[in-house]
Parts: sequence; C-alpha cells; structure tokens
Amino acid sequence: MPAKLKVMTVFGTRPEAVKMAPVIHRLREKGVDVCNVISAQHREMLDQILRLFDITADHDLDIMTHDQTLTSITSKALDRLAPIMESEKPDVVLVQGDTTTTFASGLSAFYHKIKVGHIEAGLRTWNKHAPFPEEVNRSLTGVIADYHFAPTEQARDNLLKLGVAASDIFVSGNTVIDALLEVADKPSFPLGGIDELDGRIIMMTAHRRESFGEPMRRVFKAVVNIVENFPDVHVVYPVHMNPNVQSVADEILKGHPQIHLLPPLDYHPLVSLMKRSYLVLTDSGGIQEEAPSLGKPVLVLRDVTEREEGVTAGTARLVGTDYDKIVSEVSRLLTDQSAYDGMARAVSPYGDGHAAERIVDVLLV
Repeated sequence: MPAKLKVMTVFGTRPEAVKMAPVIHRLREKGVDVCNVISAQHREMLDQILRLFDITADHDLDIMTHDQTLTSITSKALDRLAPIMESEKPDVVLVQGDTTTTFASGLSAFYHKIKVGHIEAGLRTWNKHAPFPEEVNRSLTGVIADYHFAPTEQARDNLLKLGVAASDIFVSGNTVIDALLEVADKPSFPLGGIDELDGRIIMMTAHRRESFGEPMRRVFKAVVNIVENFPDVHVVYPVHMNPNVQSVADEILKGHPQIHLLPPLDYHPLVSLMKRSYLVLTDSGGIQEEAPSLGKPVLVLRDVTEREEGVTAGTARLVGTDYDKIVSEVSRLLTDQSAYDGMARAVSPYGDGHAAERIVDVLLV
C-alpha cells in the first residue's frame, strides 16, 4: 500500500450505511483519504443515516427509481461507477453486506483491478434463493473480495469451507454493534403516541421479497391473532415503502387499535423503539444482530438465516412465516417468564463495538 492510503466506500441502503459509518469515522481518524460513493438504492432511508452520522457523499449514483428491478439496480450501478473508479483510482474499495449495490460495486472494482474489502463477509444460508437475492449477492462478492472481514468465527469457518485462504480472512466483529452502541447512548428519540402506550410493545419489521404475497399475509394475520389474545400487547410496525408490503399491511393490519403502522423510521428513533420494546419480530438481518445487544428476544420471520450464531446463542429463534408457529412462539414469550429471560439474557455473539477499529488496522498494515 502507498504511504497515503486511499479507500473508496460504496453503499446504497440504510443498513449498509449504518454498518459502514463506523468504518468511515475510523478511517478519518487515522488520516486515510476516504472517498464515499452512494448508489442511493434506497434514497430516503439512506439520506437520514448520512445526516445522523455526519457523512458526506463524494459521488451520488442516484439510481433509485419507482418499482425498480434488480436488473436496473445492477446495470445502473455498474455503468455509473465506471467513470468514478477510473477518476478516483482508490487502493481499496470497501463494500458491506449483501445488497445488489454491494455485488455491483465489488464487480466494478474487479473490472478496474482494484482490491475489494468485504465487510460482513462469510454469512451463508447455503440456499441461493433464501434470502433472495442477498445470498447470491454476498456469495459473488466473496469470490471477488481480497479482504474478507468476517463478523464471527462461524462466518470465518464458512469462508474456509469455500476455499478462501485463511490469510485473507479477518474476524472483526460486526460494525453494526459499533453504530448501535453509539446511537443507543444518545437520549431516546421521542416516539410521540408510542411513548404513551401502556403495556408491552412488540416491534415488527417485515419487508423481504421472498415473503411477498401469501407468506406476508400469514405473518400479519398471526399478529392480529396475538393482539386479540393479549389485550396489554401493542404491535408497532414501521412499514417498508415497497407497495408489495404497504398494500398487505393496509389490508390486514390498518385500523386495529393495538397495531400501530408507522412510516419507515430513521435509525435513531428505530433504536429508541427497539429499546422500548418487549420483544422483536423481524425478517431483517441487521435487527437480528442489534436487538440482542439491547437485551431483546428476536423471533425471525424467515425459514433460514445466515446469522445462525444468534440462534445457537439463544438470542434468536426462527419462526418463518408459519401462522401457527408465530402465534405459538410469541405467546410463549408473553406468558413464560423463564423462556423470555433465557433469550433476553443470552450473550450476543455479534461483537464488542470495536469492529471498525480492527478493519482499519488491517487495511493500514
């Protein structure tokens, strides 16, 4: 590496931005020349993270369109990244996780013979269709990457099984814990009428493509059953902007006095809601990592997860989109204090808040 390292970060969604922010801050602290490129794969949800973490985009690909397809995201990102790669000439391109932006950015860097660092490398379900398209995105990014920053030992083992050289794998912890702890230390964000609710709150997020249609309908009908059987329970659901999600949420959940549909939340209020919640229902990857660090049991609305460490540690349990299983597992946590405590007190396997420091130290060697 040259004396003055130049690193390009590329990200396009809110989860990517949250997890990349601590790395950008650490690079700045170390005097590294940082160029931040955003694809804006998710425009509104990305911009608020940039404000929260005081990050400025040097280049904005601005690729988001209404009802965008995976093909359009990939092709636009590749086309618009090419001149930036050529003009900026970074030593390393850092990508995060498993989005289409992640894969396209890694591929673009490869085409320009630039080294790629993959943050949150090695997560696998071993099923290329679940989650879709994330499993293939991260697998293909892993083929391209030169630095594999694995968040856990299990992720490292996955990479070794795939033939990645041990010398190219660095167990860092997950940068989402760095970001979470920073935001959790801030005063809680006012949540309006949610702060006035009596009883227990279940925070829910549900947005995955593989759940569109009937699977999501089963999830929402299970939620209605739960609140009707537990008068002290409120479900708070920040609804994803995708019309495939919004239409079903409006049809099944809207208007129920114990179900509160919110617009997508900025990260600070989302963390405040998580802290206020009794338990979490989610199909989000990041929230599977974040909630346990706040002592919140997580029921995962997916049949498989690439974050098996949480299941093994006891902080998370898979319930899929099965109506009966969702009702049963949520009811158990609402009625069995020992079961609840067992999950709430389990030790999170996802890191200690120093992942970004470890990543930057590797790059500076």
